[in-house]
Amino acid sequence: MKTLVALLCMALVLASCGGRDLTLTEYVSEINEAAERAGQTAARLTSEGVLGGDVSPQQLQTGLRTGLREIRIPLQETVDGIEPPDQVADLHELLWSWHADFIEIEQALAERVGTTADTEEGWTALSDSQEMVRYRNSVAEGKQVCIDFQADLDATEERGAFEDAPWIPGELK
Repeated sequence: MKTLVALLCMALVLASCGGRDLTLTEYVSEINEAAERAGQTAARLTSEGVLGGDVSPQQLQTGLRTGLREIRIPLQETVDGIEPPDQVADLHELLWSWHADFIEIEQALAERVGTTADTEEGWTALSDSQEMVRYRNSVAEGKQVCIDFQADLDATEERGAFEDAPWIPGELK
């Protein structure tokens, strides 16, 4: 869930839909809409008890699959159709290629979770599994993506790419 929150925060900086040339402001507006939809879906699923809490392996599998189906995959499909402005094309690729890879890793983890016994030994085996190791490594990679993303964003800002972006406070331009 922490990864989703971080992803949604990063998503606020990126995206849009369609094949037309977008301004940076239009691009940001489009990603804001996609991130808002994903956030609303996550909040709904959490309030319904689908995501979060103490769960059995099968409930965790259901939560992972539902989160993938209703949040991650639709968000990825939205951004896959995006032609980002040149100023943020590298940032877009950095973030969303990681996200696409993470979806595959999370799908594999969901499959593995479904075979886990709801015992201490079962949870230990899941924790030690190749799928969980890949998941943890990808989360760590995602943290590095965020660091690289911020560094690239700062460099983009220094080039004046956000001069006309209304969502950047004047003192930061």
